[in-house]
Amino acid sequence: MKVITAPSAPAAIGPYSHAIHAGPFVFCSGQTPIDPATGNLVAGDIEAQTKQVFENIKTVLSAAGLTLQDVAKSTVYLKDMGDFARMNAIYEAAFAPHKPARTTIQAAKLPRDCIVEIEVIAHKA
Repeated sequence: MKVITAPSAPAAIGPYSHAIHAGPFVFCSGQTPIDPATGNLVAGDIEAQTKQVFENIKTVLSAAGLTLQDVAKSTVYLKDMGDFARMNAIYEAAFAPHKPARTTIQAAKLPRDCIVEIEVIAHKA
């Protein structure tokens, strides 16, 4: 296994790596809408927070030599499933035309009380 560290991504807020490359896969830790420049959650609604999450995911994937088009599976955690449609519009645009497998879960509480967190598993040939 190889630890992937993305210096431009938000620092981990716990004892974990940005990602782990194991075999043909890269397992990325969940990304929250933290602005890497400030270390704070971005202000705004589900759209603003989801966009920041995808910027963070792209940064981590890039450190592994990958892009969103290499993602095989994602898991989305929402504080409120009522935000699903608006999150989904940002999600679809970020991955287009790619459509990885996905699970979406409503979670009672997410890190730093954010409203969305997304983790991905990518394939590295």
